Amino acid sequence: MAPKFGTSGLRGLVTELTSDLVSDYTNAFLLACETNGTVRVGWDLRPSSPDIADAVITAISQAGQTAIVDGPLPTPALALASLSAGQAAIMITGSHIPADRNGLKFYTTKGEISKEDETSILLHLTALEGPAVEATAKIDGGQDAIAAYVARYTSAFGTAALTGLRVGVYQHSSVARDVMVDVVTALGGTAVPIARSDEFIPVDTEAVDPETSSLFAGWCGDHSLDVLISTDGDADRPMVVDRNSNIVPGDVLGAITSKMLGADILCTPVSSNTMIKQMDDFETIHLTRIGSPFVIAAMEDCLAADSSAKVVGYEANGGFLLGFEAVTPSGRLAPLMTRDCLLPILAPLSLAQASGTTLDALVADLPARFTAADRLTGIAPDASKAFLTGLIESPSARAAFFAEVGAETDSDTTDGLRVSFESGDVVHLRPSGNAPEFRCYVEADTAQRAQELLGVHLEKLRTTL
Repeated sequence: MAPKFGTSGLRGLVTELTSDLVSDYTNAFLLACETNGTVRVGWDLRPSSPDIADAVITAISQAGQTAIVDGPLPTPALALASLSAGQAAIMITGSHIPADRNGLKFYTTKGEISKEDETSILLHLTALEGPAVEATAKIDGGQDAIAAYVARYTSAFGTAALTGLRVGVYQHSSVARDVMVDVVTALGGTAVPIARSDEFIPVDTEAVDPETSSLFAGWCGDHSLDVLISTDGDADRPMVVDRNSNIVPGDVLGAITSKMLGADILCTPVSSNTMIKQMDDFETIHLTRIGSPFVIAAMEDCLAADSSAKVVGYEANGGFLLGFEAVTPSGRLAPLMTRDCLLPILAPLSLAQASGTTLDALVADLPARFTAADRLTGIAPDASKAFLTGLIESPSARAAFFAEVGAETDSDTTDGLRVSFESGDVVHLRPSGNAPEFRCYVEADTAQRAQELLGVHLEKLRTTL
């Protein structure tokens, strides 16, 4: 599967992300998108990232533009630095996928590239224009971008926001593993670093295996934790485990965060928990295709119609996007329209502390809808496409595949196939846009039923695909 743009950025096998290909995409980005002559460069902790970063930095320099080298740092920290300075950025990361793959995320001076930008970049591949220019010197960004990212949340929530909380930090190979410790400490909590890894671990916050969940339960007990937090590889997706060792889904964190910030408009993919429709806190909900470019496009449409709109976005994986200046416990929080891991971790925890309650109690007060998700790996895109097309085009094929669930009441093809049933159950099938994987999302009225649905349909998919 050759490197290509997926739901968020360019992804491919490391063996195929050659220096020539990386240089070609970097040059195409420089030609197609606004940079103001400066591009910040950051990367995650997978082994291939520094070499790919070198190719990116060299291409920027040889194109006559300035490369600011920020080094290993969270994707949202890089985005914050570039947006604050009116500069472009390139993040080298494969996010949550295995270490044999990697990728590039591109940011213009206005933020994450759109699908239209992707098309323009593709049109500029190998289309180098103009005479060669003298290479510019690169500039070391140092720790400034990370410090600004930490300060963003210290200022917004205050130095006592997490006082009294014992917070486990599952560090693994997250590029935010030290940032999480620093932020928890800065907000008055007690940070307990756990399981730091010298090898890259592909943590998918939407698909945590039973063995890892068992580790979480052990850590919560062994360290007397009030909460356990973590992120995926490049730290644009949160993971939160409550005091009872239950993983709080990203779209639950997103709903709580949206409510706390006083948002009126939500933009979120069709795969997100539908409990938001039962909440009385939001005036408008826009459902999009899966992927931050689609969420951002919906948010931008809202802001174009009303520049003062209190609009936010989040994905089922928990990555949160803030579209307005929000009032926070200790000040104000400027917009940041790129997926962020820290805000949907800190907002629910600080809300619980300020309310004299716990995270699990906040979750229990929400409408009772429960989601679960997992994926099959190594599924060829052609096989996924043929299978889904068959289900979409044939009601009888759907009835046979979903026989255990009951009568279908609605099907939605906004992104993949999402089927609703008389029982209130929902099953959503979709190929990954980033890797040869096939994802299954389910929703039900109880957590047990959601897990049952997920198990049944993963086994069916395994047999079929």
